[in-house]
Amino acid sequence: MTNFKSSRTAEDMKREITALIREMKDPRITSSILTVVRVEVTSDLSFAKVYVSSMDGLETAQTAVKALQAASGFIRRELGVRLKIRKAPEIKFIADDSVVKTIEMFAKLKKSETEAKDHAD
Repeated sequence: MTNFKSSRTAEDMKREITALIREMKDPRITSSILTVVRVEVTSDLSFAKVYVSSMDGLETAQTAVKALQAASGFIRRELGVRLKIRKAPEIKFIADDSVVKTIEMFAKLKKSETEAKDHAD
């Protein structure tokens, strides 16, 4: 179980990484809509896994993850400055397709809802 400080730091990192992604100028990142799904931080705050998803699919998210991994030094330094922490965690970005799955699930629910209305009429 994570402690309060780890979970608070993870949420702060999620907020700041999202802001940093919007500020970056790399075309591999800005060409798609990226979402930071979640951030997992170890209890000693030395490592962090950042799960990133794209509306365009898993391949786009993987391309963006490569760009984010290349910029991880910059992101780590900015996190240290913005969050006022002495040692920012080492960051590993991981591609995730949860946003696409959520959209597909919502479409299926919407379809079943319209079918239920058609059968009721």
